[in-house]
Amino acid sequence: MEFSTPLLRGKLIKRYKRFLADVELENGDLVTAHCPNTGAMTGCAEPGYPVYLSESSNPKRKLKYTWELAQTFDGDFIGINTHNANKLVAEALNNKAIDAFSHIDSWKAEVTPLGADSRFDFAGNDAGHTHYIEVKSLTLARGNQGYFPDAVTTRGAKHCETLAKLALQGINTSLLFCVQHSGVKTVHIADDIDPNYAQAVANAAQAGVNIMAVSCLIDEQKILINQSLPIIL
Repeated sequence: MEFSTPLLRGKLIKRYKRFLADVELENGDLVTAHCPNTGAMTGCAEPGYPVYLSESSNPKRKLKYTWELAQTFDGDFIGINTHNANKLVAEALNNKAIDAFSHIDSWKAEVTPLGADSRFDFAGNDAGHTHYIEVKSLTLARGNQGYFPDAVTTRGAKHCETLAKLALQGINTSLLFCVQHSGVKTVHIADDIDPNYAQAVANAAQAGVNIMAVSCLIDEQKILINQSLPIIL
């Protein structure tokens, strides 16, 4: 996924009210950007971090800037925009860049299985068999270990429960962590943050849900899904 316009580099002043971030651009201008991330963003929003903003030409937008990337003081890039995770996975599925799904030619987005009470990000059809994928964007890093979630997620636990029910019916299901942090080498479930979610993931894995993670190549021009990462349950 290439950014449609060149990103503007700046320095983060602060993130506040969840969806707002004050940034000092390289030319000295102080701007307020939309922060498209509802999570705690632990380790992603440190004052002084280099950040990268996209700029919209839409005159109807209240805020013309969107916070896309952060860069840690160690130089690791972080994809702040959680909406990009589904775009990245869609691109990778269409390009057959994820080996586990490369045999599936047809995908639909935002699909609710018959009789289910959860909608999943993708459904693929392989010779009459459906495969459901739920995508989660991971940005929390502790050293080179990535963790999800960074805040309590009741909705995420519900997704796991529904995936497990489908798996027990013999339906192919996957929980895919899209790791938008270039410093992460392994993926873990943050049971200290949300033990209920950790249990839901463990139950899903036991039911036969495929739990997997992929890393991303991130720079100022693009984000691309790169390779599978080990996930430690």
